[in-house]
Amino acid sequence: MINFGYTLPSDRQIVYDKNNRETATFLRSKEPTFNSCIQCGTCTATCSAACFTDFNFRKLLLLVNRGETFEIIQELQKCMLCGKCLLVCPRNVNTRNILLNLRLYYAF
Repeated sequence: MINFGYTLPSDRQIVYDKNNRETATFLRSKEPTFNSCIQCGTCTATCSAACFTDFNFRKLLLLVNRGETFEIIQELQKCMLCGKCLLVCPRNVNTRNILLNLRLYYAF
C-alpha cells in the first residue's frame, strides 16, 4: 500500500439511538413551554453570557433534543442565569426555568 501523506477521518455521524433522551423527556414534564421554542435566536442575541463566552441557548436545546449529555453540561456551565432571555422571548418560553431544571437534573 502506498502512503500518500494523508488519512481518512473517522465517521462523524451521530447515532441517535445510542444517545440518552431522558433529559428532553424530563424537561417536557417540568416545563411545558419547552416545546414552544421556535429557535428564533432572540434569546441568544440578548444573552449576557454570550458576550463573554460562546454560550448559545439554541445550541443547548439542540443538544437536549439530541441527548448529548456531556455537551449539555459544558454549555450549562456558561450560563449566568441573568434572565434576559426570558424577557425577550416572543413565544414566552420560560428559558430560565428550563436552565434551572437542567441544572437540577445534572445536580449543579
